[in-house]
Amino acid sequence: MTSKQLTFTSNNTARLLYGDLNHNLHEIEKTTRVTVKARGTTLTIQGEEHNIEIAAQTLGQLYRLIEAGYPVYPQDVAYGVHILEKEPRADLQDIFLDQVYITSNQRVVSPKSLSQKTYIDAIRNHDISFAIGPAGTGKTYLAVAMGIAALTSHQVKRIILTRPAVEAGERLGFLPGDLSEKINPYLRPLLDALFDMLGKQRAEEFIEQGIIEIAPLAFMRGRTLNNGFIILDEAQNTSYEQMKMFLTRLGFNSKAVITGDISQIDLPSHQQSGLVAASRILKKVEGIHFSTFDHTDVVRHPLVQSIIKAYEKTETKKSRG
Repeated sequence: MTSKQLTFTSNNTARLLYGDLNHNLHEIEKTTRVTVKARGTTLTIQGEEHNIEIAAQTLGQLYRLIEAGYPVYPQDVAYGVHILEKEPRADLQDIFLDQVYITSNQRVVSPKSLSQKTYIDAIRNHDISFAIGPAGTGKTYLAVAMGIAALTSHQVKRIILTRPAVEAGERLGFLPGDLSEKINPYLRPLLDALFDMLGKQRAEEFIEQGIIEIAPLAFMRGRTLNNGFIILDEAQNTSYEQMKMFLTRLGFNSKAVITGDISQIDLPSHQQSGLVAASRILKKVEGIHFSTFDHTDVVRHPLVQSIIKAYEKTETKKSRG
């Protein structure tokens, strides 16, 4: 056991760093397994040397983020720790201050991991971007944020959100209601992201005006999509033919983002996933970028990381026989 002291120059900034009732410091203690004692603007960190260094580096960088005007919350502390554990030379300002969009309730959407930062930069710099990884890594949410940012800055004229109508154990024909009622559950996650970003009323206005279109993948056949930001979600459930069809819809002044989790394929066992095939066929095509996420990039409840890791471990054992 050893200790290290950090001393900050501003009482007010230090108070914001510590958080309400020292919640941010408690988060540092939990995620880095150290003990932190605050006395005014001085912190004393006790624990194993490696853990102390991670805690000190995280606190120092978060302090500078607050000085730059970024509001730090306990979840940001956890994200910061994960980033610096993975890449000690990372600069949290480069990541957290990369503002993608400000939601209807004034929440700033920004990357929360190195992989998310790479993903956002890839969307900016490539006309076709793939994001492959587990649930909770922000693949779809960030794509929607980038699409709305492009729309509101007049880089594109419309947003098209689509996904294949395939889910675990269910088929459209067995669901009650007319076609729109059958389709709605499959598109609901995209609608939720839109409501969160734009607010329900504005999002519905854009949909009514055709500025934002949400439709099953089958509705894309035969179209040429110009001046748009197109997102294909749950792409692991596309067939080889559907993926090829979608990718060849791209028109002028358009971007396409394709997201999916190849560990959650709901296609029949004999059918090849279009996402898996595309990742093999298009890997070296210039102008197309593949971003890969893993359990360390999950930005949901901390237990989700542990759940994904446990399943991956079990499935790896099974695949080895």
